[in-house]
Amino acid sequence: MKSDLTVFTSHPHSLPAVIETSGEKTVLRFIDFFTSNIRNPNTRKAYAKNVAAFMAWCEVRGVSEVSQIQPLHVAGFIEKLAQSKSAPTAKQHLAAIRMLFDWLILGQVVSQNPAHAVRGPKHVVKRGKTPVLSADEARQLLDAIDITKPVGLRDRALIGLMVYSFARIGAALAMKVEDVFVQRNRLWVRLHEKGGKRHEMPCHHNLEDYLRDYIAGANLSDDPKGPLFRTIGRKDKKLSRSALPQSNAHSMIRRKARLASIETKIGNHTFRATGITAYLTNGGMLEKAATMANHASIKTTQLYDRRSDDVTLDEIERILI
Repeated sequence: MKSDLTVFTSHPHSLPAVIETSGEKTVLRFIDFFTSNIRNPNTRKAYAKNVAAFMAWCEVRGVSEVSQIQPLHVAGFIEKLAQSKSAPTAKQHLAAIRMLFDWLILGQVVSQNPAHAVRGPKHVVKRGKTPVLSADEARQLLDAIDITKPVGLRDRALIGLMVYSFARIGAALAMKVEDVFVQRNRLWVRLHEKGGKRHEMPCHHNLEDYLRDYIAGANLSDDPKGPLFRTIGRKDKKLSRSALPQSNAHSMIRRKARLASIETKIGNHTFRATGITAYLTNGGMLEKAATMANHASIKTTQLYDRRSDDVTLDEIERILI
């Protein structure tokens, strides 16, 4: 069976051979796993790549049908992967395989999940890896943005949104103009988070100014259904009606950092961690930070708490040689 299913494999126009040879019922259920069960496009892309790698590994080892896959195949694949990749990468592959076989069981394609008995590599994380800016650096970056043009107003509003509302870049870029609204005499933002969750919160006074200036300066008020953060036309250098992609936002953030003489290699997620750390440093409560960041667990929020960095630096300077 050949079809334009590039989302499922790195080899265009084909399904994994192990799936194709397992019959039409398996093929349809496999496709349905990605199209119906996984709604987030980023998760779909990652899981498709992971599953394709596993199926290719099984094919090389003589597996011709999905019903032949055993726990030893999954265990061998994860063990081999853990030798060359990080523990989180191996665990993500295992999660994708488990979810796929659970879906195949529900569809009565297979009778058991060969991944359930397989344990992934141990991975304990107490501190996130996201580069974080100090409060002074964040202010330095925001102040260095040229806001004499709509594109500068856009960039300041986007960065400010992530700093002051702890917004994920995906949620920020998914916003429409109408997702900035007035409630209780204050400007609020509505973020569309993972899993279709809607998260609303009031704006910090600085963010309120940034958003009002941007919406007014870019004349967005008359287009409430349009994307809030937009691309810039190559020829006219004006805001288009197309939503800003994450890759473009990442490039913009790197440019702004260089212009502000900030050497830290920051990314889209930096400002979420920066905002949370600044909030906690100034007496904020971890439980409240988790609510503001829309985290299901406080443990996730703790990964963004980088206050210990300052303590470590202070102690390092005690080495007086």
